[in-house]
Amino acid sequence: MLSALAIANYRSLRQLVVPLAQLTVVTGPNGSGKSSVYRAMRLLADIANGGVIRSLVREGGLSSTLWAGPERFSAAMLRGEVPVQGTSRSEPVNLRLGFAPAQAEDFGYAIDIGLPVPREGSRFNRDPQIKHEAIWSGPLLRPSTQLVDRKGGSLRLRGERSGSWVSVGRPIAHFASMMTEFADPQAAPEMLTLREQMRSWRFYDHFRSDAAAPARQPQLGTYTPVLADDGADLAAALQTIREIGDDEALDRAVDDAFPGARIQVQVTQDRFETLMHQHGLLRPLTAAELSDGTLRYLLWIAALLTPRPPALLVLNEPETSLHPDLLPALGRLVAHAARESQVIVVSHASRLIAALEEAAQGSVSLRSVVLDKRLGETRIANLDMGDIPRWEWPVR
Repeated sequence: MLSALAIANYRSLRQLVVPLAQLTVVTGPNGSGKSSVYRAMRLLADIANGGVIRSLVREGGLSSTLWAGPERFSAAMLRGEVPVQGTSRSEPVNLRLGFAPAQAEDFGYAIDIGLPVPREGSRFNRDPQIKHEAIWSGPLLRPSTQLVDRKGGSLRLRGERSGSWVSVGRPIAHFASMMTEFADPQAAPEMLTLREQMRSWRFYDHFRSDAAAPARQPQLGTYTPVLADDGADLAAALQTIREIGDDEALDRAVDDAFPGARIQVQVTQDRFETLMHQHGLLRPLTAAELSDGTLRYLLWIAALLTPRPPALLVLNEPETSLHPDLLPALGRLVAHAARESQVIVVSHASRLIAALEEAAQGSVSLRSVVLDKRLGETRIANLDMGDIPRWEWPVR
């Protein structure tokens, strides 16, 4: 389990360390930085798949994603005595992301992304580069706990002798992470372990429910323990839960939201189609006939009752298009998933948050993180400094 998420200089997140529990709810008003926290976590996951630089480019490049305010605020700026203005830069341009584990035997990770040293005649002088990566054991990075260190193109691993380092001869490209360029199970087993853990992270964000949504169409069926991002394999995912997952939890989740209803998966040759039997109707409704909210709720059932729980499950505004009466049932479903996976929910629906708090009591630990903004910077409004985990960035 992760104990903290750290983000620096990404959009409105100038310096943010988010404490994490088994179930963490990130909330706050519109524009407070919730979406930036979610997108930062997706960037972290992209590192393990070799796509973090491409993801930054899709967001408009490093210049577009960097914190747009001053490097630091003076006391007079914070008191409103003088306008916010730029200061002399003391650090190189950097966007930093990282996380810490809750257990001493698990691994933490941090990455520092910056701009290249300008080269005359090059057209790539604004192309993001990975400047530094580090892996360590335990909740806090210290010289004694660091296991892997990458600076520029150079990589070194902790040696067998106490305090010693062993350099890896092959240089790493500036646009590639060490996580994908070097994965030796003997020389660096912690890197391989961490990479596979990060690759298991799962994100769900705004399922489609329009008339042309893939989830409404019959699809070729195969065992589907993990629902696709777009929900296209909904019927196969529900049938997989029925056959190799928790079919009783599936029935309970449907009945909890729609009393007396039940789900059936109809198979015509190779095509799977979701049918919903509802009390009082003479025939079941197909997925194409379901309301947007009903279809979205079935998609959340398929995602959260996965027979293959991930290490980390991140849900962005799961309340979208759901009737408020469905939110208590969704809260119970999310709390059930948090027994098997660490779950982070980004939401501004007070009724869902209340349902999560009620459902988590006595079953999983819950942490509420309320964000707000001051002078354009996202901060945690409901926690004291003593509640924020200590964090140390690796030095370039």
